[in-house]
Amino acid sequence: MSADPRLARSRPQQQQPVAVPPPPPPPPPMEPQPIGMGMDGANDAPASSAAVPDNKYKLKFCTVCASNQNRSMEAHLQLAAAQLPTISFGTGSLVRLPGPTIHQPNVYNFNSTTYRAIHQELSSQNAQLYTQNGLLNMLGRNLTIKGYPERFQDWVPGRPRLDHAEDQGAPGTEAGVVDIIFTCEERCFDAVLEDLHNKGGKLNRPVHVFNVDIRDNHEEALVGGKAILDLALSLNEAAGNEREAYGQGGWDMGGGAARQGFDERVPDILAAWQERWPQMPALWSLAWF
Repeated sequence: MSADPRLARSRPQQQQPVAVPPPPPPPPPMEPQPIGMGMDGANDAPASSAAVPDNKYKLKFCTVCASNQNRSMEAHLQLAAAQLPTISFGTGSLVRLPGPTIHQPNVYNFNSTTYRAIHQELSSQNAQLYTQNGLLNMLGRNLTIKGYPERFQDWVPGRPRLDHAEDQGAPGTEAGVVDIIFTCEERCFDAVLEDLHNKGGKLNRPVHVFNVDIRDNHEEALVGGKAILDLALSLNEAAGNEREAYGQGGWDMGGGAARQGFDERVPDILAAWQERWPQMPALWSLAWF
């Protein structure tokens, strides 16, 4: 007996199966990355691809934190490894490092107490404590970069730095002048600008001062050093391009078409960098030696 077509219309329609696309292929396995031994990056060398060739123009850089121990030294290492001329300083009245309690810091003089002497003293005091909190590893890194912490306020721009020939990043800094200063904390930024003002700009030479705000611990010092290197490479490339296009006439005294072009590009370079590193607030000012 044939089916009644009216009943067919009253039955619920069977859903047609929906074709499900096949799952995407799995991503290729990631290559294992080398792990540095030190928390503060002492054994994590910057990528060699960032190195600026010697036949390219190189700006001269300065890194600054409070005690010339952690943040400024990590940035110093990153810049020097990229073969950029680099010096570094602290702005505090004394070098202060964590001690056995918050009320018992280890305090040292700038310009005379070597990183090696500090390392030896802390090792003899409590090697377990200062290994655990990363101080000995940090100092071990520092003593491979230069001899001792220096104070920014004691620096005389233009005084030859011939006794720093063994420092990393020393080639190019012999004349004791720089083009760019990076500070790692707003109070250091303020101290640098105040000191430059007090020194009176006797060389009549411009210097761009940037602050990249970095928390004072080993992990963030490493990240901050990479961020500073990124900004330094962008600034260096722009300076080289302007000099190739317009020549170097008047560059050191802040004059000439190349210098004017570079100075005008700095705000855009900083803005582009800030988009790449939004977690690191930055400040910028132009000052004079």
